[in-house]
Amino acid sequence: MSPPAAERPRDRLGRPLARGAVGFPPAPPRTEISAGEASAEARAYLADGLPFHAHEVLEMRWRCCPDDERELWRALAQAAAGATHAARGNPIGEQRLMTRAAAAIEAYAGPNPIDITQLLADLGLRSPA
Repeated sequence: MSPPAAERPRDRLGRPLARGAVGFPPAPPRTEISAGEASAEARAYLADGLPFHAHEVLEMRWRCCPDDERELWRALAQAAAGATHAARGNPIGEQRLMTRAAAAIEAYAGPNPIDITQLLADLGLRSPA
């Protein structure tokens, strides 16, 4: 039986490599991550040109955040996935995910656990008015 996709080695942009290949170190998996930690780590990964890792960190927060923040973190993770598509040279995937993420962020009416202005700028999105 083959290992789950998460256990396969991946390149720096998250693309699966052949089994047995040496992969790029992943974002450390966690079941709990605070809003501040997720934001700071995602921004650091984006600054290092690692949007897939930023997506993984934002997704970790999405999975453990309070219910009333879930849509925000989902949209931020989606935007990071769009940035991953851009880095991989897939402009159609980038555009689709960024459009969905921007619409979800614009419509989000829940609490803002962090100042998302700079994170959105790092993701290539503008902050909702």
